[in-house]
Amino acid sequence: MDDAAPRSAAESRSNVVRLTLPTDANFMGNVFGGVILGEIDRVAYVTASRHARQNCVTASFDRVDFLEPVHVGQLLDFEGLLTYVGRSSMEVSVDVHSEELTGGNRHRVGHAYVTMVAVGSDGKPTRVPPLAQPTSEDQQRFREGRKRMEERARTRPPPTGAG
Repeated sequence: MDDAAPRSAAESRSNVVRLTLPTDANFMGNVFGGVILGEIDRVAYVTASRHARQNCVTASFDRVDFLEPVHVGQLLDFEGLLTYVGRSSMEVSVDVHSEELTGGNRHRVGHAYVTMVAVGSDGKPTRVPPLAQPTSEDQQRFREGRKRMEERARTRPPPTGAG
């Protein structure tokens, strides 16, 4: 397959299911937000790297929402989906659901948008394939993702200097 050929979001979608353990919890028995953020970052990395077919790095997290507490012993299901692709950057939407190990209702407990950037062996941003948008839902997600990426670029603080 030509590396420049568009790829669909479905081709890079990722799911990870993780059992929460006592080492993940605070003193109240809830899973630390940082544990969840770490897994969101890994799922975003897998999603972006599948699309780019090369190494990617995290450029930003925004609009991370923790909607319900997660308790030790629950399963967490993380789903990453590309929503926007630029020249080298990609927006990944990650949904987080919980459920009891013994069964029961799934609950949406979190969501985040993560910006990933493809990098070459020199560590510099490198071009990625475009995102195919075969459905009106794909096109809508892409338009919304582009708006969020433009807003990030507009409000991004300047670098502090070399180093």
